[in-house]
Amino acid sequence: MPEPIPTTAFPSGQAVPVIGQGTWHMGESKRTFADEAKSLRHGLDLGMTLIDTAEMYADGGAERVVAEAIRGRRDDAFIVSKVLPSNASREGTVKACEASLKRLGIDRIDLYLLHWRGRYRLSETVEAFETLKAAGKIAEWGVSNFDTDDMEELGGVTDGGNVATNQVLYNLARRGIEHDLLRNSQTAGIPIMAYSPLDEGRLLRHPDLIHIAKAHQATVAQVALAFLIRNPGVIVIPKTGMPERARENRGSIEIELTADDLTILDKAFPPPVQKVPLEMI
Repeated sequence: MPEPIPTTAFPSGQAVPVIGQGTWHMGESKRTFADEAKSLRHGLDLGMTLIDTAEMYADGGAERVVAEAIRGRRDDAFIVSKVLPSNASREGTVKACEASLKRLGIDRIDLYLLHWRGRYRLSETVEAFETLKAAGKIAEWGVSNFDTDDMEELGGVTDGGNVATNQVLYNLARRGIEHDLLRNSQTAGIPIMAYSPLDEGRLLRHPDLIHIAKAHQATVAQVALAFLIRNPGVIVIPKTGMPERARENRGSIEIELTADDLTILDKAFPPPVQKVPLEMI
């Protein structure tokens, strides 16, 4: 039996695996639709039950891929989706959620995020989130692409303390959140969800990562993911449309980086020495 995937918990106590599945760029082609759904199903089989998607991805196409992947096995999946900031008014958030529910073929989204900040007040979006929770259409809500000051502002909004997570860009090449945002989130017990944990594949060609991977008889992707999930309260959501890569991603939990490995990585990808504005892609 493979080693169980470690979990981390949201403030509510809801536990999720530290390795989930992303869907950015899924649903963009009918030709790849079936393979993408198959890969997500395989990930579920491997215990990567958290699936992250958004109404923005392929204009709802990614949510339709997820719907196909979880058909007949809704209880196996923890579904995360996101509302666009342009839809994040009090009424618009509710309508966007209902549209996502329809595309996903489910009656409740487990975690619903504001994709990034826009023109609507945080208080308005949070009020909509709480309305959706009360109606049973979402279980929890969170945010994405929020920096330290954004999180502080959110905390001052009525019910803003109910935030479950913050999904941000975080990988070896983009370590800015380690200066303050990551530490503050850990202290508050609010998990960080790391999107683009392989820097859209650019990390796979780095010579130092290749060297470390060989020493561990692992892949570069596994080393890059292992670096992130060694941090308490970090969830990674790599995207792949291939079942064999899903299995590879899962294998990252078996990698234990040594002190020498971390020294090499710190030299190749220096941690921040001062506040760095939050990066987004």
